[in-house]
Amino acid sequence: MTILSLPASALAALGLLALFPIVPAEAAGFADRASLQALSGIYESAAPEKWYGGYGTREFVFHNGTWSLIFTHALDRDMTQRTFRFRTGGPFEVGQESPAVDGAFHTVFHERWKHVTLLTDDTKLIEAFGFSECALKVNLEVDISQSGCARWKPVAECGEDHDLFAMDSNGVYFGVRPRDNDMCTADKTPTALLPAVVKR
Repeated sequence: MTILSLPASALAALGLLALFPIVPAEAAGFADRASLQALSGIYESAAPEKWYGGYGTREFVFHNGTWSLIFTHALDRDMTQRTFRFRTGGPFEVGQESPAVDGAFHTVFHERWKHVTLLTDDTKLIEAFGFSECALKVNLEVDISQSGCARWKPVAECGEDHDLFAMDSNGVYFGVRPRDNDMCTADKTPTALLPAVVKR
């Protein structure tokens, strides 16, 4: 479920260092493996969340064992100063219970495709996010599945996101992403949960 990670130097230069809240999980009240694998519906951020020194919204769609994500980033809480949008998706497989987080399961989210849309013409931001080498044009979605872009790796190099997956009455949870955004292998699976996305 790759989103994006910036080099620490670029984040510091723009004041974009972000802190992610960590959600403790308790096994009681969490969905079982079969319920997660059969999940259907649209789940989205309850409000803009702190991401990469600005804010972002996550929208996930689950249907018949597949998932997709639309992540939109902006500099302001009102989401008016938008910088980029990222889309990805594919099938997913719910695995074993997490030994680190009660109620969560290790899950492989396959990324069959990756698309990005540049939403700003600010050259400093474009360079800081690593987009200057991706031949992007404002408001034009580009398929980066084969080429990759910035910290998003090509599908051939990283077509799996090894994540945590949990659900309770509040919504659906995923793992806290590492700063380098690398969750391409099982040993990179997170050990804490992000706030829930809620059913639309």
